[in-house]
Amino acid sequence: MSTHTLSSQTTSTNNSTSNTEIKISNKSQILSAAILGFIIMIGVGLSPMEVAHNAAHDTRHSFAFPCH
Repeated sequence: MSTHTLSSQTTSTNNSTSNTEIKISNKSQILSAAILGFIIMIGVGLSPMEVAHNAAHDTRHSFAFPCH
């Protein structure tokens, strides 16, 4: 009977550890997305308009999306 109780406690501890890891993972994903978004905004915002337009135009063509 004590083995069963130990097993339950171990499962409970593993679940709380797993939940903590998920919360940390979610925070790191949000932070990474925010940093990437900031870098993209600064990169596009500070680039000459022609460069940003050509990059968007080339991206449309690479996806076979008509733009003309």
